[in-house]
Amino acid sequence: MIADGLTSTALLTDQYELTMLAAALADGSAQRQCTFEVFARRLPHGRRYGVVAGTGRLPAALSEFRFGEAELAVVERFLDTRTLKWLRDYRFRGEIDGYREGELFFPGSPVLTVRGSFAECVLLETLILSIYNHDSAIAAAAARMVSAAGGRRMIEMGSRRTHELAAPASARAAYLAGFDATSNLEATRSFGVPSAGTSAHAFTLLHSGADGAHEAAAFRSQVEALGVGTTLLVDTFDITRGVATAIEVAGPELGGVRIDSGDLGVLARQVREQLDALGAVHTRIVVSGDLDEYSIAALRAEPVDAYGVGTSLVTGSGAPTAGMVYKLVEVDGIPVAKRSPHKESRGGTKRAVRLARRTGTIVEEIVYPATAARPDPDGFEIRDLQVPLVRDGEAVGDLATLAQSREQVAKGLNSLPWEGLKLSAGEPAIPTTFSR
Repeated sequence: MIADGLTSTALLTDQYELTMLAAALADGSAQRQCTFEVFARRLPHGRRYGVVAGTGRLPAALSEFRFGEAELAVVERFLDTRTLKWLRDYRFRGEIDGYREGELFFPGSPVLTVRGSFAECVLLETLILSIYNHDSAIAAAAARMVSAAGGRRMIEMGSRRTHELAAPASARAAYLAGFDATSNLEATRSFGVPSAGTSAHAFTLLHSGADGAHEAAAFRSQVEALGVGTTLLVDTFDITRGVATAIEVAGPELGGVRIDSGDLGVLARQVREQLDALGAVHTRIVVSGDLDEYSIAALRAEPVDAYGVGTSLVTGSGAPTAGMVYKLVEVDGIPVAKRSPHKESRGGTKRAVRLARRTGTIVEEIVYPATAARPDPDGFEIRDLQVPLVRDGEAVGDLATLAQSREQVAKGLNSLPWEGLKLSAGEPAIPTTFSR
């Protein structure tokens, strides 16, 4: 999905990619065959795993990476005629291999391998990184929240806390990682994410008059419009009175009540006791309001049935980027590597496998040269991590559906050693070994 009126993704990039292209065309190096690699040198502080997300959005972004007259008009002020002509005919004709969407990754994992001429590959750096860094950051935060929730319903509600065009992608990444629904309707249209939503405090306040507030009238209107299975927001005024009014209006079969403020643990216990006393034993309790994985974990022992998460989710819960980079690792079959302090890269095209015990628990990731033999599993189960994604510029095979990618995340989380699911800071859940 791109912005209204925007028909190309080609300008969702940095200028230096085009100036490098111009220089390479001028000196004859543009057609040298190269391999670029996407990886994270390290995980964000406190994280023990990453989640690959964005793969499902990549094919559309590639197909829309075209320089029409409108795009060329923007770049012609700093590019020469030869480069402009080359861009007018640009199509990515290379190959991309990568980890399946929903796969876990660790420091150094070759999440994406892009092969082709320098000219066609270098242009994709910013586009690829912006998709993968954003979506993977959201997916990792969401996965931690899903684990903390222990199987309870999770609703993504962060649209108003991020850029309007990032909101649908955020909802998609959250759903991929195990959330159940989103409040964002564009995510439903573009990606098929289930939607959810009822009402805000404004609807309750709307039903006020000169004689005061009419909470019962607001609840009655919502129930009549949406049915008794709806969720009523009960903390606009006095929460105890709000719960009593909700059951008076809807009866004990009311679907749910939502609490959006206050000490959520204490209030959830009080509301549960009150609902049960009123005979509404099946009425669910939904909580929202500045939740993150830590507050969700703290509420795990409380009678909460569902969580609505906004700000923390769409900002990556303190890690708004996955820290991935896009580095040139091979030129005409020759390994090349960056040696800058703390920003080193490992030369050569690589592949990766993951070892697991027979129980399914993963123990190690091995990254090895693409020209080398597959590592000896040494008695462990072994699985290749990279799969073909793009050939001759076109998506190949049956790319995973969002539902399949969602299953991949759940499977990956189940495969982690128990300490890998801790929310406390620590080492990555499994080591990454680099084989020569």
